[in-house]
Order: sequence, then structure tokens, then C-alpha cells
Amino acid sequence: MSRTNVTAATDNWTNAQAYTLIVICLLAGIAGGWFLRGSQPPAAAAAAQSAGVAPGVPSSASMGEQPTPEQMKKMADVQAAPLLEQLKSDPTNADLLAKIGNIYYDTQQYPTAIDYYRRALNLQPASASVRTDLATAIWYTGDADTAIAEFNKALSYEPNKSNTLFNLGVVKWQGKMDINGAVAAWQKLLDTNPNYENKDKVLELMAQAQKHSGVKPGTPAKSSAQ
Repeated sequence: MSRTNVTAATDNWTNAQAYTLIVICLLAGIAGGWFLRGSQPPAAAAAAQSAGVAPGVPSSASMGEQPTPEQMKKMADVQAAPLLEQLKSDPTNADLLAKIGNIYYDTQQYPTAIDYYRRALNLQPASASVRTDLATAIWYTGDADTAIAEFNKALSYEPNKSNTLFNLGVVKWQGKMDINGAVAAWQKLLDTNPNYENKDKVLELMAQAQKHSGVKPGTPAKSSAQ
């Protein structure tokens, strides 16, 4: 799992150590809100959040101290190395570009993730899952307006996509204090996905958002959705 251009501090990491850092990185992202991966089934998201770990990461990995941004970047580079090597011979593989974007997203390297997501979307613009992840990564850089525009574009391809509607509601609330817009997105989610696994969480967020109904739209929320 080592790579020649990674410093000695990570050259001899075991798989368990690597997974531990991945868990820490992903939990740091989840702690900031209830965003769902565009391609992630709601059931997987709910199970991961209730268990306190990220989907796809071994639950037995132990927790340690919060890694530094430099450590996160090195971990992302190590994880992405095999895919980047494949990309050299297959530069127009949109799925591969999106997978690389996911690695950098999960380790909070959002500008790099955005770059790979955009490259994937240049090849497959109708991928609502990738565009949802792009929008969420953009939100994490502090640009609510562009994030909302990308969520809406994703919905133009898949109007009832649950994870997109979920995330759109969070950004409209947290980023713009657009309570009506947030509630409308969540209500559409529930109306068009009657068996949605995270229904209780959506109802909880709707209730929390409506407590801010007197706040002027466009005013960022002071705390993230929990």
C-alpha cells in the first residue's frame, strides 16, 4: 500500500493503520452534517451513521487522534495511486474519474475531488450521483449557491433522486436559511420515495429547520444539521 513519493511516515503503514485513518477522515466529514453520497443507498447511510462509521470501512478499525490535513492528503494519494495509474491508459473512463473523486472527497480534499468529479461529468453529464457528490463537495468549500445549482442540475436528470433532495434541503437550510425551499425539497423526497429508510431523520430536520422560520432567507445557519 506504500508509494515511493509518500514520506517515510506512511511508507510502512499496515492495512489496519490505513483503515483507521480512513475511518477518522470519514467520520470528520459525517460529523459536519447528514449529507448522503450521491451513489450511496439510504439504508447504507443510515446504518453507517447509527454505527458511527463510514460505509465500506471495517467497523473494527480503532479510533485515534484526529489526523492533520497533510496526513489526510497523503492517505488520499496512497489510496488513489492505483486508480491514477489506471487513468494513464484510460483517461476517458468517467467511472474511474468519479472513484478517484470519491477518495479525495472522503479524505476532505474537496478542491481535488471537485476537479475529478467535473472531469467525470464532462464525459457523463447526466450522472446525477456524481453531480450530487460534486455539489456536496462544493458546499464544503463554502459555496452554497453553486452547490444548489449543481443539485438542481442533478435533479433535472433524476427529479426524484432521494440523496440529492436530502442534501439540497440541508444546503438550502444551512447555507441560505431558505426554510421554505429546504422543507419543499424534503417533502418532495418523502412524497416521491414513500419507503425512504431515513424518513424519521428527514422529519426531524424539517422540524429543526422550521424553528428558524423567522430568520431572513440568505442568512447562513449558525450550526450544522445534526
